[in-house]
Amino acid sequence: MSNQVEMGAGAMRERRFGRVNWLGLYTLARREIMRFVAVWTQTLLAPLITAALFLLIFNLAIGPSRGEVMGRPFVHFIAPGILMMTVIQNAFANVSSSIVISKVQGNIVDTLMPPLSALELVLGYTAGGVARGLIVALAIGLGVLLFLGVQIAHPLWALVFVLLGSAFMSAVGMIAGIFANKFDQMAAITNFIVTPLAFLSGTFYSVEAMPEVMQRITHFNPIFYLIDGVRYGVLGVSDSDPQLGLAVCSLATLAIAGAAWAMFRTGYRLKA
Repeated sequence: MSNQVEMGAGAMRERRFGRVNWLGLYTLARREIMRFVAVWTQTLLAPLITAALFLLIFNLAIGPSRGEVMGRPFVHFIAPGILMMTVIQNAFANVSSSIVISKVQGNIVDTLMPPLSALELVLGYTAGGVARGLIVALAIGLGVLLFLGVQIAHPLWALVFVLLGSAFMSAVGMIAGIFANKFDQMAAITNFIVTPLAFLSGTFYSVEAMPEVMQRITHFNPIFYLIDGVRYGVLGVSDSDPQLGLAVCSLATLAIAGAAWAMFRTGYRLKA
């Protein structure tokens, strides 16, 4: 009798979805995508307006007198940086806000209870961040193409770095969301870590114009390689080798995603 009870309990705990719970993964990814689609004026339209304002203000205030940067008009030079900055901010916000809101409202258990492995949780949340980042990138890229007349030099490189940047910042958003227990902590992470890294990564300038010490520090910032890689994809010019940037960003994404996986697996700051 005891053996039968043990066998029954084991059967109840068994994952009956094969190696991957595709239905659960699809459901989580769809939920994360529908979250930002449902409020598209805040999550999609607002970032586009902000990016357009950045381009307009910099073009009016600095563009006419700035001259060319790396052989390109200044407004053309900053356009890929603004595109990538907007992408990474939205990918980060999509994942981090989802986790923090669930923790604050006390319904994070609804995500942790279903038979989803730590890897499936990471992939599901990442899918939502990547989808939002890609939609924002396509919209801004279309605007840059139509209104600035910028022809994309290497579309595949640009797409790869947009996807990689979205995945990287989605993973960062997971770690931030898991670590933060309230909105004040999340705001502190955004204001004191994410935003400075984005602004000090060559978004509005070439790092070659910076002092040597700052150049060395910047090269330890993965976001620099993301912005530089998209700039290479759009304009065909860059401060660093795009292949080096691809390697650095890929390794950084795997490392951060691995840390997020470990947090989900152990229940760090998620389970009592």
